[in-house]
Amino acid sequence: MEPLKKSSIHTALVEGYSAEGHGVVRLDGAVVFVPQTVRGETIDLRITRVMKTHALGELVKLRTPSPERAVPDCPYYGKCGGCDFRHLTYAEELSAKRQRVQDALSRLGGSDVLVEAIIGAKNPEHYRNKCQYPVGPGGEIGFFQARTHQVVPIERCLLQPETCDRTAGAVRGWMRRYQVPAYDERTGKGLVRHVYVRTNHRGESLCCIIANGRKLPREAELAALVLAAAPKTVGVVLNVNTKKGNVILGEQYRTIWGQDFIMDTLCGLEFRLSVPSFYQVNREQAEVLYSKALEFASLTGEETVLDLYCGAGTITLCLAGRVKRVIGAEIVPAAVRDAQKNAERNGVKNAEFFCGDAADTAAMLNAQGLRPEVITVDPPRKGLAPEVIALAADMGPERIVYISCDPGTLGRDVRIFEEYGYKAVRAAAVDLFPGTRHVETVCLLTRAK
Repeated sequence: MEPLKKSSIHTALVEGYSAEGHGVVRLDGAVVFVPQTVRGETIDLRITRVMKTHALGELVKLRTPSPERAVPDCPYYGKCGGCDFRHLTYAEELSAKRQRVQDALSRLGGSDVLVEAIIGAKNPEHYRNKCQYPVGPGGEIGFFQARTHQVVPIERCLLQPETCDRTAGAVRGWMRRYQVPAYDERTGKGLVRHVYVRTNHRGESLCCIIANGRKLPREAELAALVLAAAPKTVGVVLNVNTKKGNVILGEQYRTIWGQDFIMDTLCGLEFRLSVPSFYQVNREQAEVLYSKALEFASLTGEETVLDLYCGAGTITLCLAGRVKRVIGAEIVPAAVRDAQKNAERNGVKNAEFFCGDAADTAAMLNAQGLRPEVITVDPPRKGLAPEVIALAADMGPERIVYISCDPGTLGRDVRIFEEYGYKAVRAAAVDLFPGTRHVETVCLLTRAK
């Protein structure tokens, strides 16, 4: 077999999708990933890059298009890196995501569990309640081009509520009118780094400007312009981030106008959300996700539950009404404060919260003799640290409910859990991120008898 050569053109069948959402093609045993292609299509492709384990290609000609191909409905698609699947019908997108979860559990996790279903969104557009717009060095506001830090200016996004785009537009206008400099990550100079907008189901919004400094010029005028663009704004906040690097939020906040939090209702409970609080970006689908997690937990009302990575306490407080005692752990202090206030606001008496690293908190509770019947985890994309898995297993819960935003790390962790005697017995996927390759999974692991 001759090795693939850059710029060579080949005809091939698209067999499936990669974890990145690209079409997968095989040429004499070599795997080639081709963006914006659809399973079942015959295509002509050009090799753009050859690596040790695979190659990248680009679509040159579509010989036999799939009936599941859709005309992208966004003028930025292919430039902005936000969406991956706008060239697919939604049914095909859901199928691709379910298969991705199944492959991760089977191949990476070594599990024979079947992904029971993928639950699609009733409203696959304008669903995001948190929008983070990077600001380019020239003052452009939008989203990063795929695999770069080059900002593609965006006027209207199909994933964000219109309120968010209007707010970002108001900040753009303020920067131009008063010549407010944008941050340049190459030099570390300039001021405005990101525009952050969080919304709720009532259409209210909270605006945060992430800046390379402790003060903004013309702050009153900024607040006035934001309010004019989005009259239901409840607050305008400054976040100070003077460090170089890719981390968006700094540690210091100051309220420019109004309040530094927003309220939202989820699963019949009221939640106070500050800027750094973790909260699922798709409220309607989050209710579906948490309902599935509660189903998998099989609660009777007599359990003690440990909820790791609890954020602002959303899952913790949903659990509280169905258990005897629930303990939440979260490393972000502001999120823990929100969780405690959320418990008080909803009259929840059987929930308590600890601020700290998941491993440290689990170790402390384990040393104190905590033996929960159920442990729930909702870690970030990197999944669970090995010591968290070991500590969770050492507590000996009957059931572990794992909510995951990354099938790959879920599969890896399922395999590790099996070494400690926990086996995946149920799994379901929920689409919280239509248009993108991302997907949430709920997986139930039970202790071997």
